[in-house]
Amino acid sequence: MQTTQQNLRLQKIITSISIVLFVLKLIAWYLTGSVAILTDALESTVNVIAGLIGVYSLYVSAKPKDYDHPYGHGKAEFLSAAVEGTLITVAGFVIIYEAINNLQHPHTIKKLDSGLILVAITGLINYIAGAVCIKTGKKNNSLPLIASGKHLQSDTWSTAGIVIGLLLMILFPKISWIDSAVAILFSMIIIYTGYKIIRSSIAGIMDEADEALLKKMVEMLNANRKENWIDLHNLRIIKYGATIHLDCHLTVPWYLNVHEAHAEIDSLSALVKNEYGESVELFVHSDGCLDFSCNICLKENCNVRKHPFEKKIEWTMKNISSNHKHTESTA
Repeated sequence: MQTTQQNLRLQKIITSISIVLFVLKLIAWYLTGSVAILTDALESTVNVIAGLIGVYSLYVSAKPKDYDHPYGHGKAEFLSAAVEGTLITVAGFVIIYEAINNLQHPHTIKKLDSGLILVAITGLINYIAGAVCIKTGKKNNSLPLIASGKHLQSDTWSTAGIVIGLLLMILFPKISWIDSAVAILFSMIIIYTGYKIIRSSIAGIMDEADEALLKKMVEMLNANRKENWIDLHNLRIIKYGATIHLDCHLTVPWYLNVHEAHAEIDSLSALVKNEYGESVELFVHSDGCLDFSCNICLKENCNVRKHPFEKKIEWTMKNISSNHKHTESTA
């Protein structure tokens, strides 16, 4: 809960900053009349709208589990990111439209030096705010914060391009198409960023496997494997906002009593939570070993072993996700 509140507090700050920067860009556009600055301001309206959506989604995801939502409200974060990614993409196409329109109907640009300074300031602030969002979002597993951070940094790159364009217009005032060319170039970056955010949000909504997270999990389990953990399979990881839901089947010696088997589950849970924090929910089902498990069982001094040990099976992303107990032939 503390993590979620931290995410919500940061999102509110970012939204407030976005509103201030939007006003600064409008002032810069008013002073210069540059279509590139206007498109940058239009992109900032998306920052403001997306920020408000992000605040609401984090507020919803912070709600505790209830009867209607037994896994919590974390999926709201994926919906928020999807909306934000869509808005970013639309803004990119609007920028292209305005730039082409300016090529067909060019107009006089003025006070470029003042506009350049204001736009440069907004770009620097955006980059810093975006870096803070991404760092905190990755730390707290918050997709809206990561999406907001990427959005702010994509805004920074477009702003940097606009600053370069303004400098070129100051140096070469007779080349009228520079303003539109810069706007079109950086609208492509904005569209691509929007696509990536939409792709990530859809993956979360569809519970697509997070290969990077699964790989890290497998490496950790292999490095800390205990001899009573004969087999681990049917491992699945699902993200619900900042919460990671993990369930798996753990094979232990068949002769352990209920309390002893549960102690092994507690040991596994403690290992995972020590690595990922209290945001992880684990549901572990224990299985008793069968005769074919002897060939891969690492347990020494087993009085009921029926077959000699043949080889250790390293857990991999593929075999740990399989819904079958491992045998010597699995390797």
